[in-house]
Amino acid sequence: MQYGICHLSIVPVRAIADDVSEMVTQLLYGDHFKVLEHRKHWSRIRIAFDATEGWVSNNQFLFISEEVYQQAHTNPDIKNTADLVSFVSTESDILIPIVLGSTIQNIDLVSHHFEGNFIGGIKEKSTLLDTALLYLNTPYLWGGKTPFGIDASGLTQMVYKINGHQLLRTAAQQSTQGEPLSFIEESEAGDLAFFDNNDGVIDHVGIIMQNNYVIHAQGKVRIDRIDHTGIFNTETRSYTHQLRVIKKII
Repeated sequence: MQYGICHLSIVPVRAIADDVSEMVTQLLYGDHFKVLEHRKHWSRIRIAFDATEGWVSNNQFLFISEEVYQQAHTNPDIKNTADLVSFVSTESDILIPIVLGSTIQNIDLVSHHFEGNFIGGIKEKSTLLDTALLYLNTPYLWGGKTPFGIDASGLTQMVYKINGHQLLRTAAQQSTQGEPLSFIEESEAGDLAFFDNNDGVIDHVGIIMQNNYVIHAQGKVRIDRIDHTGIFNTETRSYTHQLRVIKKII
């Protein structure tokens, strides 16, 4: 088994080993992973944080030893960058820009240096919405996880990650976590609302806010009304998503 770590700001993880393939997710700076299959130009990986698998270009990550991987994987310290854009410096004093929510607790493993703001430890549920609002108006991007492009489950995963909590990658996977609530009136700000399509497949997720609002990614990260039917877009005056279940994660 081989291992790797992302030493760049944002790296696409693709469905197949091709630059024009669908992007299933992204590696952010500091993400570590197992290399399941290594080819001349591409490697199939499994990301340690959420077990997502996909293909990354070999020139966009660093191979690390199993010992270094285990150090990264068992590090109890949680540190995620707190600014939309920060910088790390290499041993040659070259600056690398990194985005909100990048992992920096293992920065010593790649001999980089960071002096910016970070959020450490496990935070209370009350801090989730403040983090979510940092992504407001971020354009929708399938597979995205950054303030420059994000999808619905990427938004929920990153908001929870920055506050020290772990979610899986897709809306369907996230819907298997936490405790279901019977009524929207039981929910609190920070709970997750899941929505399904006409085939009953959960394909969307948002974060419950106070006073029957939800923040989610559709076209952009936006705030809409939510009720027992689903998400109501006040601009189009129509329901855009059908509510399936609300989950209390923390």
